[in-house]
Amino acid sequence: MKGLETRGKEFIVDGAPVRIISGAIHYFRVVPEYWEDRLRKLKACGFNTVETYVAWNIHEPRKGEFVFEGMADLASFIETAGKLGLYVIVRPSPYICAEWEFGGLPAWLLKDPGMRLRCDYKPFLDHVDSYYDVLLPKLASLQRSNGGPIIAMQIENEYGSYGNDQRYLNHLKEAMTSRGIDVLLFTSDGPGDFMLQGGMVPGVLETVNFGSRVTEAFAKLGEYQQELPDMCMEFWNGWFDHWGESHHTRDAAEAAGVFGQMLEAGASVNFYMFHGGTNFGFYNGANCGEDGYAPTTTSYDYDSAISECGDLTDKFYAYRETLAKYVDLPELVLPEPIAKKNYGQVALTERVTLFDALSSLSVPVESSVPLTMEQLDQDYGFILYTTEVTGPRGASELVLQEVRDRALIFVNGEYQGIIDRVQHKQPIKLAIPPEGAKLQILVENMGRINYGPFMKDPKGITEGVRLGNQFLYGWTIHALPLSDLEPLNFAEEAGNASPGTPEAAADAGGMKVSGKDTPAFYRGTFHVGETADTFLNFAGWTKGVAFVNGHNLGRYWEIGPQTTLYIPAPFLKQGSNEIVLFELHHGQNTFITLQDHADLG
Repeated sequence: MKGLETRGKEFIVDGAPVRIISGAIHYFRVVPEYWEDRLRKLKACGFNTVETYVAWNIHEPRKGEFVFEGMADLASFIETAGKLGLYVIVRPSPYICAEWEFGGLPAWLLKDPGMRLRCDYKPFLDHVDSYYDVLLPKLASLQRSNGGPIIAMQIENEYGSYGNDQRYLNHLKEAMTSRGIDVLLFTSDGPGDFMLQGGMVPGVLETVNFGSRVTEAFAKLGEYQQELPDMCMEFWNGWFDHWGESHHTRDAAEAAGVFGQMLEAGASVNFYMFHGGTNFGFYNGANCGEDGYAPTTTSYDYDSAISECGDLTDKFYAYRETLAKYVDLPELVLPEPIAKKNYGQVALTERVTLFDALSSLSVPVESSVPLTMEQLDQDYGFILYTTEVTGPRGASELVLQEVRDRALIFVNGEYQGIIDRVQHKQPIKLAIPPEGAKLQILVENMGRINYGPFMKDPKGITEGVRLGNQFLYGWTIHALPLSDLEPLNFAEEAGNASPGTPEAAADAGGMKVSGKDTPAFYRGTFHVGETADTFLNFAGWTKGVAFVNGHNLGRYWEIGPQTTLYIPAPFLKQGSNEIVLFELHHGQNTFITLQDHADLG
């Protein structure tokens, strides 16, 4: 068997013409237990192909340490698609964008202060080659030529929007072919002159990414590539959300109409996204441009054909109806629905402050200057900087030079305010008493930039801290990746009612939840008889991270747009379950609610 080939303006598989109708589903945004459910729904819509990126940072979280289990079991995802009769397009380029942390690049690349990304820079290419030595043989065995479902792979992703280094692109091409990749290779770029000029590779199929204006997009592609099939590799039929913005939606009929235009033009298409999923943990990316730094939300619903939790939306039916005008589709057969349950209120009856828990969470590092996360081999989470400032000093402005991304300031344990790159809070002025004071700065990594010219985005305090014009030296630094909360020593904060009961929630109503903006961990338990999907409503809490049974659900923030976090049933267990919130400020409630529906704003 052969993979995807081209013959004039047609795609060919095993000697027969085929039009690729594909949808993007990222294995790393969906729990493995639900891969088959999402793939069956893709096929039920009439699609013949699934596309996925490959996120380098989940497969090599530490240099030379590789992970291909659980949500990183790429081979199982591809094999599942193959068993369902779907073709697979894989995009294993080092960089993926995808609104994913650092565009999929591993954070440890930035430990090298001279690192140059996405170009013919030998240290970067050496890391890529080492990664490909492990990754590509796994994909090679799953190619169509070896009896697997993979029919095409991508060399680089929207590279023309970033650079024009042909030596780099050709290195990636050679890196793939020399490691056994023999399926059709392609690149994808926006339908603009400089994008196509920078991103195309001689002898490699170019595809284009867009959300509308079909005729114009393919006409521009035709100026650079003749007598090859037209394909939209990313049909943006929805969009992603940033914190503090409105939830993005797109009319189903309008999006289906654009799909129909592509079918009428004889083109192939990959829907980005068909099912968005979730940015669990700290894996959301961020954008940074003229409007400043903008982190992406935990939900990656994308207003797509299948919602974040797997429900079919109006778009699913609109796309199927449109496709049926061009393809004979069988009767619609869908998997059994996945149950959703309202587990009610869960009282958070135990609490420990971050400052009280420091010794159990982190081993301190002494440094003359503030070090970044990457310098401490930390990838995600938070980092705490502490120093003693001599006094007396009159009121002087505290300057973080510069903070990535959001810092809470404390003097002698008292909260002073926020300095960040998102909301641009007013400057903080500190007066130091004669006996001096302890200055503590808690910095949150809110997601490395995943697109554009500012991707080199180390986290923490990147240069230094000044009080007035004087740099402060002599720091104690605590790395806080929050990858293991087991050592936390919680104290009971409520009455005697059993945790997780309405009585406990009522008892906890009298508890003071850190009115002084002291970061703290809050814990509660609840009982589950039958596991089902549920949604954590964080109303009444300000900003932080939520964990269920040790699974990091992602970030919450009162500024929205989303007001719930998705909890898939596989994160739960029959019997007692644990919820922990790491709240950075304070809560007006002493409980959370587990409801049976999402609220994405």
